[in-house]
Amino acid sequence: MRIWPFKSERKALTDEEILDMLGGSVGTSSGIAVSADTALRVPAVAAAVRTISEAAACLDVKVVEIDGRTETEVPDHPAAALLKHDANDWTSGFELIRQLVVDALTRDQGGLAWANWINGEPAEIIRYRPGIIAAEYDKDGTGEPSYRINGRPTPSQQIIHLKSTFEKSPLTLCREAIGVALVMEKHAGRLFGRGARPGGVIETAKSVGDDGVVKMLKGWKAAHDGADNAGRTAVLWDGAQWKQMTLTSVDAQFQQLRLFQLQEIARAFNMPASMLGDLSRATWSNSAEMQRQFLMLCLEPWLKALESAFRRALFSKEDRKRFAVRFDRDDFTNVDLTARATAINSLVASRVLNPNEGRAWLDMPPYEGGNEFANPNTGASQPGGVPKPGETPSGTDAATIDELRAEIERLKNGSE
Repeated sequence: MRIWPFKSERKALTDEEILDMLGGSVGTSSGIAVSADTALRVPAVAAAVRTISEAAACLDVKVVEIDGRTETEVPDHPAAALLKHDANDWTSGFELIRQLVVDALTRDQGGLAWANWINGEPAEIIRYRPGIIAAEYDKDGTGEPSYRINGRPTPSQQIIHLKSTFEKSPLTLCREAIGVALVMEKHAGRLFGRGARPGGVIETAKSVGDDGVVKMLKGWKAAHDGADNAGRTAVLWDGAQWKQMTLTSVDAQFQQLRLFQLQEIARAFNMPASMLGDLSRATWSNSAEMQRQFLMLCLEPWLKALESAFRRALFSKEDRKRFAVRFDRDDFTNVDLTARATAINSLVASRVLNPNEGRAWLDMPPYEGGNEFANPNTGASQPGGVPKPGETPSGTDAATIDELRAEIERLKNGSE
């Protein structure tokens, strides 16, 4: 499928665009230049970006038609096929959503993609590499964006733009914390590369000269540097003595400092630290609450932003009043079958749902009589249960009722 049927007009790139294309490398107080690529080398950052983006992409997405308070799925809508199956010939809907969220988490421009409309319908969605789609904002204060693809003006109605809070990505806002984490990674690498031991000094009773110092250090490194040489017995000569340096408070608290940086990065992405592997404060009782906070406070805003971004680009102005994109949040409860079954049973018992609606939550087919709202936990409310005066039990024919009444009369006459 042809993506761009006309020649592009290039313009001079802004400093921010050039920086973004070069990886967005910015120096920090720690002396480490942090870019999107280098930041993802920090396990906590990579875990945060993967957790948010893949959790959003794993949810079932659908197009619904809105009628008052009722929303009905429209599976044959062109936009539904692009989001659920293939966004284009080489990108699946899962990959598109995941990459849009990754871009919004790591780049200030946000996640950008172009919706190609053919014959009045969205035919494909193209996510270009960073720097190809440029967003410019109205300088009069309205904040209205205008877009260019390779310098060519493009209608904003065809652009999917997923923006982060504060118009800055979480990665940009926590560059300093990421820089400190990178410094600690390097320090740990050097520490374990030198035998996982602190440094020390070799004291000699007499002067050995410059050549003697060089030879001594060369022999010492050859014998003791590196993890493979850790624990080997040191041999000194000419009355030399080894004096080990004591650990400083920073060295002693190195592990706690690394854990604190993980928590700082988790705060920047607005997610519980337990989602990044910090289980020091996690228990059986609060783990479920932390997961709920992740869904409500971290992932839900991104899902809302995705729904709005897709709605602007995949529906015409008239269709936006009728159609919308929805992510199915119920998928999060699939992993806990016990909690899901308890919730369905409670809703059916309170007559909020009927049994067939509860079965639909489990992707099971309906059964006959399952559309009746009844409490299965009380006999009088069950279908076919004890009828009220003047009512006919469901599933009972008239002949059977006459026989029951005759038997009751016979018993009454016999007792008299």
